[in-house]
Amino acid sequence: MLKNLRFFLAAVLMFFSAVASAQITTSALAGKVTDSSNEAVIGATILAVHMPSGTQYGAITNIDGRYSIQGMRAGGPYKVTISYVGYQTGVINDVTLSLGETYILNHKMSESSEMLDEVVVSATATKFNTAKTGAVTNINNAQIASLPTVSRNITDVTRLSPYGGNGMSFAGSDGRTANFTVDGANFNNNFGLSDNLPGGGSPISIDAIEELQVVISPFDVRQTNFIGGGVNAITKSGTNTVKGTAYVYHRNENMRGDAIEGEQISGARATDRQTTYGFTLGAPIIKNKLFIFGNFEYTKTPTIANRWRGSENGVKDANNYISRTKLSDLQEVSSYMKNKYGYDTGSYTDFPADESNMKALVRLDWNINNQNHLAVRYNYTLNKLWNAPNATSMDGGTRMVSARTSQNSMSYANSMYSMDNLVHSLSFDLNSRLSDNLSNQFLATFSKLDDVRGSTSDEFPFIDITKDGDNYIALGYELFTWNNAVHNTIGNIRDDITYNMGSHKITAGLSYEYQMADNQYMRNGTGYYRYNWADGMTVEQLFTSAPEVVCLTYGYGGESKPAARVQFHKAGIYAQDDWDVTSQFKLTAGIRFDGLFFDNSDLMTNAAILNLDYYDQNGEVRHIDTGTWPTSKLTISPRIGYTWDVVGDKSFVVRGGTGLFSGRLPLVFFTNMPTNGGMVQYQAQLSAKTKVWDGKTNAPTKGYSNYTGAYTTDASGNRYIDMSQFAGGLVTDASGKATIDALQQKLFGMGYPSTISPADGTTPSSISAVDPKFKMPQVWKTSLAFDYEVPVDFPLTFTAEGIFNKTINAVCISDWSVRPVGGFARLNGADNRPLYPSDFRTNTKAFVLENTSKGYGWSANVQVNARPIESLSLMAAYTHTVSKEITGMPGSAAESAFTYVPTFEGPNNIRLHNSQYVTPDRVVASATHHDKSGNHYSLIYEAWRGGYNYSYMLANDMNGDGYNYDAIYVPTDEQVENNEFRFVSPNDAERFMNFVHSDSYLSKHQGQYAEGYSVYSPWVHRFDVAYKHDFKANFAGNSNILQLSCDIKNVLNLFNSSWGVSKWLNPVFGTDARILKYEGVDKDGYATFSTPAAVDGVNPTFVPNHAIGQCWYASVGLKYIFN
Repeated sequence: MLKNLRFFLAAVLMFFSAVASAQITTSALAGKVTDSSNEAVIGATILAVHMPSGTQYGAITNIDGRYSIQGMRAGGPYKVTISYVGYQTGVINDVTLSLGETYILNHKMSESSEMLDEVVVSATATKFNTAKTGAVTNINNAQIASLPTVSRNITDVTRLSPYGGNGMSFAGSDGRTANFTVDGANFNNNFGLSDNLPGGGSPISIDAIEELQVVISPFDVRQTNFIGGGVNAITKSGTNTVKGTAYVYHRNENMRGDAIEGEQISGARATDRQTTYGFTLGAPIIKNKLFIFGNFEYTKTPTIANRWRGSENGVKDANNYISRTKLSDLQEVSSYMKNKYGYDTGSYTDFPADESNMKALVRLDWNINNQNHLAVRYNYTLNKLWNAPNATSMDGGTRMVSARTSQNSMSYANSMYSMDNLVHSLSFDLNSRLSDNLSNQFLATFSKLDDVRGSTSDEFPFIDITKDGDNYIALGYELFTWNNAVHNTIGNIRDDITYNMGSHKITAGLSYEYQMADNQYMRNGTGYYRYNWADGMTVEQLFTSAPEVVCLTYGYGGESKPAARVQFHKAGIYAQDDWDVTSQFKLTAGIRFDGLFFDNSDLMTNAAILNLDYYDQNGEVRHIDTGTWPTSKLTISPRIGYTWDVVGDKSFVVRGGTGLFSGRLPLVFFTNMPTNGGMVQYQAQLSAKTKVWDGKTNAPTKGYSNYTGAYTTDASGNRYIDMSQFAGGLVTDASGKATIDALQQKLFGMGYPSTISPADGTTPSSISAVDPKFKMPQVWKTSLAFDYEVPVDFPLTFTAEGIFNKTINAVCISDWSVRPVGGFARLNGADNRPLYPSDFRTNTKAFVLENTSKGYGWSANVQVNARPIESLSLMAAYTHTVSKEITGMPGSAAESAFTYVPTFEGPNNIRLHNSQYVTPDRVVASATHHDKSGNHYSLIYEAWRGGYNYSYMLANDMNGDGYNYDAIYVPTDEQVENNEFRFVSPNDAERFMNFVHSDSYLSKHQGQYAEGYSVYSPWVHRFDVAYKHDFKANFAGNSNILQLSCDIKNVLNLFNSSWGVSKWLNPVFGTDARILKYEGVDKDGYATFSTPAAVDGVNPTFVPNHAIGQCWYASVGLKYIFN
């Protein structure tokens, strides 16, 4: 015992960590061994053998007859042998372990006899053999392989969870905050510009996944880093049998619908082909000892980035995609750049632009010995999509009328750019059994998730050539692509040690996470020039004339890749006791402590911002320091869960728990602070309209007060940049190359800043900041569930489950510059919202990331699972979800997240409202069937209400807060009749009130302000189906299968173009439900309103969504399976 204690303490000191993600990679087996008198059998030997690989796990029962084996491979089948001298040996076959769950296998031993020394049985087929407490859905490899999927994405699998179905959003939460791990490694879109997974939304092939687990409220303290839900996946492993697959899947524009309600969709038959090739291979390197598994997959989607071609005579032909730009001009410009500067523009006739996705994975499993098992996995994904250059954005002026590739303009192939989504991921998982009662898991993972822009161009300025006031030719390194990237690096180390002590299983762990995310964005990072090609000008004259505009963005202090960066370290400790109180009641109690420590080394204080005075609700002065992240915080998360086997035979189980869960926040909301702080990089924009220091008054633009270059002077004495100093050609270095450094040095010589200090900072137009007291999201979850196995002659189970969530720390944004609305004047009448005065701001806009404790939600779910015959599996579930919040943080920029939430008192005073992400009602059902002829049938039915959630709002800004997101007041009939709510005409009043009476939401909420996101799109019903047929053959005694498959999404739409189509807000109302317009205040101080013409009693609120994604879609596949 002393030796074990020393080892435990050593492990604690060695492995310091903080579980920042769920990191569930294994399964467990536990139970109790008794004799015929129900007395504990002490010292019985348990041997569990993973039959495909020969991997062995062992244990000895303790003084209570209990055993526990941690760190086992998920899946199976396992053969479990239980033996003890003088007793019949028990052999239990076909034991299958679920990821992240403990399989409970109790066994009663009988005294041995000469007639029967071994008793062989098969594992009981019940869903309730595990010791789970909260809402968890496990999806095994067989289910994944049979599911209908056209896109082959992870989200096609997770929809089997009753709480899923909307991408990575679970139980009404923001999908950007879900947690997704593969073999314990972080695969999240941590930056959070969207809720798509890394790698272009498909970071790993579903053919490489062994099992997947969707967790909503697991009360295991090791599971964390999510508010709504998390997804844990593990990859396949090699076995003692050489087995693999080779496959190809294809879909194209002829394998989808092209109409909604009989109305043809424009462009529906345009080329849209996608072909996926791949293989998997698993094999033993050393039988029973060392195994390898590999997967490679490549998807190609031909696309067209530029249909336009130059003209022979300068005459455009839009119908045939012929631009006015002459081929001869394109040739001359390209030749000039090559001869003068050595720059290759690329082709002006060939624009290759295929989208591709490549995935590669390799995994090694090593049974070092029976006590130590190691798994190492590496994964790489590259998704690449080519695009034409930015269309119309211009510097030093307004946008151009025509795009850079259009009927009026052309560009070159090397001015295209690619969007590259990269994933590098590594997992190292060592599971050790140190003694009969002590086991350990050491897990180290690394993930590098990058979204970067790529280019085939050499370093060269981007050049716009205009003609007749519009774009004509564009060339060079695309103006938004240089150093445009989002990088995310995550490293995790975790060590869990588990000690079995009688009826208690004690788990303790320490872990550490490092995470870095940065946003690099350098508009005109290689330089920018704009020239006007006048009639009669030669190419030489064009490029030696004075440019209209010159721009360059560069980093301070010689930084070549400046970035808005956030780095933090998360460290913590946790402990948990799994206590078998009785043979029928298990209690799990745990607590975790997490510390979050930000790294300030990448920040610099802007003194101009720091010196601004802002005031809190009590009138106390406060300041904003954009050079400091929030102070370190300790988060405490206690949890308790239980499982009660009511009858004792697992036929009726009551389970549940309560506890705190800490989540994550899209890191873009942190990097907004340095991005807008003005201390990362400098953007120089020079034109003849740029006003510079005149020696008398302060310069209007930062940096120009030190301007020493040439200038012109107007009649009033104002000085402007003289652009003739850039005549004669592009700025080059000594070798004649138009480099970034050459242009940068010229600007430095003109007085532009090369370095920056806190004192050099200036006040931006708006500030983004983080409250020093900010905490990461946290929620209290409570769940209660009943699992019942119906006593019939086939497996039939029923589950009823409820979950309640209470917000502890949610995220919101406040504008510190806005005075409290309590002192503002209010309107007379029913709608008496406050009116913002012209001086409602006390200073520069300051959008500060803060916390709120307001918010709650609940879900109720019923689910039925059945297997009436061996070859048929059925599942059906209904879930109702309510989720209330202050804000869903829409968008990624601070001001957009602040603004785009409906309110009547202003964005600083948002009331609780429905979550914009919630799907209030959802039904999901599945059926899979196979027969002896090699046919496999699979069906998924989904029906849901919501998904498109809208708010009834005014058409304009009524309260004067500067934002057009004002919720309407819904008057009662009496208020309208009594002139307490006034319209500009009786017709407006009649049309609006008729709409109120006909609308289910408005009619129930008269006399109230409309709640945000409370208007749900109508029910939609969809079926997805898959059919597979196996052609079997045996070669050299091995089974080989050639499998043909066809998957169809929204199959009912194939038969009727009106079926399976979701409805969204009628476009006549706009993108938001703006059904009332504020027309000002009358002489009595009452607001007056008009009703938009679209609200006419004829236009329905919702209409079918005429989008190609609503139509049926099919893919066909061919897979060769060998073993």
